[in-house]
Amino acid sequence: MTSREPPGRQVMLKSELPGHLIRHATLRQLQVFEAIVRLGSFTQAAEELFLTQPTVSIQIKKLSDALGMPLFEHVGRKVFPTEVGHVLYAACREILGSLSNLEMKLAELHGLKRGRLRLAVITTAQYLAPSILGQFARRYPEVELSLEVSNYDRVLARLANNDDDLYIIGHVPDQLTDVAVYPFAPNPLVVMARRDHPLIGRRKIPIQRLAREYFLMREPGSGIREATLKLFERHGIEPKIRMELGSNEAIKQAVVGGLGIAVLSLHTLSSEGTCGPIGLLDVAEFPIVRQWNIVHPRRKVLSTVAQTFLDFAIEDEARIRAQIDQMLQDFQHSLTS
Repeated sequence: MTSREPPGRQVMLKSELPGHLIRHATLRQLQVFEAIVRLGSFTQAAEELFLTQPTVSIQIKKLSDALGMPLFEHVGRKVFPTEVGHVLYAACREILGSLSNLEMKLAELHGLKRGRLRLAVITTAQYLAPSILGQFARRYPEVELSLEVSNYDRVLARLANNDDDLYIIGHVPDQLTDVAVYPFAPNPLVVMARRDHPLIGRRKIPIQRLAREYFLMREPGSGIREATLKLFERHGIEPKIRMELGSNEAIKQAVVGGLGIAVLSLHTLSSEGTCGPIGLLDVAEFPIVRQWNIVHPRRKVLSTVAQTFLDFAIEDEARIRAQIDQMLQDFQHSLTS
C-alpha cells in the first residue's frame, strides 16, 4: 500500500515553494536567466550584462537548484529553455518589467527621466533611428538606450514576443491587427543610380523606361520591394532583377559598382546626401510616398520612458520632414543647374 503524506503536509509543501524561491532566488539570477532566454545564448547574455560567462553559469545553476529542476537543455551549440524554463521566463518578464516601471515612476517623482528604452527597428530605419535617439539622449541623458536593428520579419517576431518597448517599421501588414500604430515621419522611396548613369540629370523620365534597366532589390518580404513591385505591376512593368541583396548598404555599394539601379528609402542617403557617388533619377510616379510607424502591442502598458520617447518622436517629425524636404529640393535644384 502506497504511503501518503497527511493533508496538512501537502498544504505545507504547496505553500513552501514561493517562500523558498524568495529566500533562495535573487533578482540578479532572474535577470541573467531572462537575458539568456531572450538572446538564446549564455555568451551574449554575459556580454549584455557585463558579466563573465562562468558567473552567468553559476547564477543559473543556483537558480536551477532553488527550483529543483533544470532550466535549459543544450542541443548542439544552442540552448533552449525547458518547460519549466518557459514558465519561469514569462514570470521573469512580468517581474522585471514591473520593477523597471517602478524605478522610472520613482525617478519621475524626483523630476527625472531614468530607466531603459529598448527600441527595435527594421534595417532601413537604421538611417533614421540614431538621429532621433541622439536628440532624445541630449534631452534625457540619464536614460539607458538599446537599439536592435534587424530585417522586417525578425522585427515583427520581436513585436509578437514583446521583446522590446517600441518598434519602428514602415508598412503595417493588414493581418497585424492587435497593435497600436503611430505614424510619425515621411519615408519617400526614390530611384537611385550611379552618378555617371546616362539617366542622371534627365527630367521627367517615363516609368516605363525603367523596364530596360537592371534592378538591385532587397530580399522577398521587404516592404520596399513589395511597394516597388506593386507600382511596376500597375504600369505593366516586369523589372529585370539582376541581384537580390539582404541590406541597403549592400545595394548602395552594388549601385556604385554599376551593377544596376535600385529603389530605396531616401533616408539611406542621409549621410552623403544627393550629391555623392549615388544620384537620384527623376522618374514619373516617384517618390513612392510611405510613412514610418512606431508600433507596440495594443495591450502593452508603456513605461514612463517608452511613452516619453513615443511623444518625443512624434514631436520630432517636423525636424525629420524638414531634412527630407531639403534633400528633395537639392535634387530638384541639381536638375535645373
